[in-house]
Amino acid sequence: MQVQVWSDVVCPWCYIGKRRWDRAVKEWSGGEEVGVLWRAFQLDPSFPVGEGRPVLEALAHKMGATVEQARAMTDQVARVAAREGLEYDFEGGVMVNTFDVHRVLRLAREQGVADRAQEGFMRAQLVEARDLGDADTVVEVAVGAGLEAERVREVLGGEEYAEQVRQDIDLARRWGATGVPFFVIDGSVGLSGAQPVEVMVSALDKAFGARRG
Repeated sequence: MQVQVWSDVVCPWCYIGKRRWDRAVKEWSGGEEVGVLWRAFQLDPSFPVGEGRPVLEALAHKMGATVEQARAMTDQVARVAAREGLEYDFEGGVMVNTFDVHRVLRLAREQGVADRAQEGFMRAQLVEARDLGDADTVVEVAVGAGLEAERVREVLGGEEYAEQVRQDIDLARRWGATGVPFFVIDGSVGLSGAQPVEVMVSALDKAFGARRG
């Protein structure tokens, strides 16, 4: 059974959703038969390319709120993340345009290390507060996931995989996704958001039932 997952590495709910999804698959009786196809999505495609901005400042600007209001919101998310074993660092985080990271993630998918790369980039952004607008940082994280540095630099230096990333984003819209994480299970069941594990298990059951007719 194939599950498509749309995600963005700067999305705190996506990392929470990944943790819950991993648990749901382990709990589901047919979990060993589930394969994940990671797809690209950008929470803020309008964010300037090549610019880095403190996360709290960027959120405040996007919401038309104060930094204190943005901090209160992220504190709530951080508490949820902590229950999943994730220690988020919003104070030190840097917001960037993620299009190039998604191109590298597409390379990782091609090389068979997509899950490790997703984990690595989410951790780098949300837990380690690293600047993913910096090419050297992106290369280092990608190498940690199993990619070759020279090949990553080659991708970052050109436009490779750009069209595939755009196609992923367009496909999410056609499915009606307005945010992420967004899951499509076996091409039949859609699931939006970082749902509780039991909801994810139920969705797997539903998709399996639809397959059997």
